[in-house]
Formats: sequence, structure tokens, C-alpha cells
Amino acid sequence: MTELVVKQSELPERIRTALANRKRVPMAPGPVPAAILVPLFLEGGEYHILFTKRAEHLNHHRGEISFPGGVRHPDDGGPRETALRETWEEVGIRPGDVDVLGELDDYFSIHNYLVTPVVGIFPPRYPLEVNPDEIERIITVPLTHLLRPEIFRVEDWNWKGRTHPVCFFTYEGDEIWGLTAAILKQFLDLTFQR
Repeated sequence: MTELVVKQSELPERIRTALANRKRVPMAPGPVPAAILVPLFLEGGEYHILFTKRAEHLNHHRGEISFPGGVRHPDDGGPRETALRETWEEVGIRPGDVDVLGELDDYFSIHNYLVTPVVGIFPPRYPLEVNPDEIERIITVPLTHLLRPEIFRVEDWNWKGRTHPVCFFTYEGDEIWGLTAAILKQFLDLTFQR
């Protein structure tokens, strides 16, 4: 953890290199294409990740903590454009203000979405604008917190007759779990070679 605190200035390049120097695992087309942004920003000399708590009235994942993102539109040029457009719509970060560092592996969600995670950094002290139709509130978590082993656990859950490991991270009474936690775990494992 000390290495993270000392070398904050090197973190963007470290992430970019880690994502570029690996073979990304895409999934076969079929499910509905979607994308999310893993949005990082600097606050108080330390990198944080921005999450959203979804509104309670939504059909899928209501009240859950997630990354900004959603379904690909026909005029989106690809996953990056989808992730950036959805982030702009949900929390007001303009696509041109995000430095995209790379992509993680595709994930299949239980609601038949093929999710491509895009990793990017936006400027500090950014004037966020929450869309109340989709988002209840924003949660920002320091990377140093997410690297603490005691806030992470895995539970075995049964779904469609099979046992699946489900990841959980906790932060100030909130639980980040499921697909969001799996994406977060891959990002942390790749970036910090855990």
C-alpha cells in the first residue's frame, strides 16, 4: 500500500501499461452489448474510483452500487463510446474530459448483457451532475481502501444449478458486489499485480 501512496503520479501510466501488455479476453457476441467506465480521479493527492448507487425505481440492479455505464446505442462507435456517453448521461463527465487508459475483459451479466469495462481518468474537482432518473447518489472510494484485504470477501452463490463465486468489497456501510466487484477485482489485480 505504501507504494501506491508514494507513486500516485505514476499510476496512470502504470494502468495504461498493465492494460496494454496483456491479452484482453473478449466474449462471443450474442448478449446485448453494453459498456461501463471505471472512472478514476485524483483527490487529496490520492486516486479514487467513482461508483454510482442506482435509483430504486429501475428495472435492473435497483439500489446496487455500480460503475457508470449502460447499453450500446446503434450510433456508438464501440464500447469506449458507449461507456463515455453513458457516464456523461449519468454523472455529467464529458467524454472529451476522460483520458481512456484501456479496457478490461468482457463480462456476461445475469440480465443477458455483454459488458466491456473501459478504464479512464477524469480531472480532479470535476463538477459532477447526477441524473436522478438513474442515480441515487455518487460514492467515491480511495484506491488504498480497496487494496485492504479485510474489506474483500468471496461467497459461493448458486445460480441456475451451479455454484459461482461472488466478490464483495465494503466501504463505509456500502457493499460493492457481483459484476461490479468482479470488474473491480480484475482491475486491482492487474494494476497492482496482486
